[in-house]
Amino acid sequence: MTRIWKETGFIEGDRWIIETDEIKAEGQQRPYLSIDQLIEQADATNEVGFGVLIKPADDVARLELYLDRLALVAVLFPAFSDGRGFSHASLLRERLGYTGELRAVGDVLIDHVPLMLRCGFDSFAVSNATALKRLAENRLPGIDVHYQPTARAARDGETYSWRRRSA
Repeated sequence: MTRIWKETGFIEGDRWIIETDEIKAEGQQRPYLSIDQLIEQADATNEVGFGVLIKPADDVARLELYLDRLALVAVLFPAFSDGRGFSHASLLRERLGYTGELRAVGDVLIDHVPLMLRCGFDSFAVSNATALKRLAENRLPGIDVHYQPTARAARDGETYSWRRRSA
């Protein structure tokens, strides 16, 4: 069972779905589009409120012209050891200026959630039993000291005068 979690708790009634050959969106459900499908549909209509699924090998820069038309960007983590989704999140938040909902989907483990939050994710599609239990108990692992800048500022606005971010 997959549940959607945000820092405020679990969300009920989420309408976004990853379509497969066996699973199709029904009723109020909305499918995530691939980048190619998004561009095709967005160029053909004036519609807004799209959801897009970013896969590890995708080029997120292709979304730049369509960011204001997106309701949700889901980033796929096909395996816990594949960290390309962290880079996608950083690019979307810091370089492209995406301010909408950014969701981690796939192999989302409890140990990664604090790091994902720092990269700019704000919702998580979680199916791992341990992660679901720990999130329900509000028991996130802590990372108190951060060395590198990210989309989310360090606690208490800590900064380092010697640290610079290149433009």
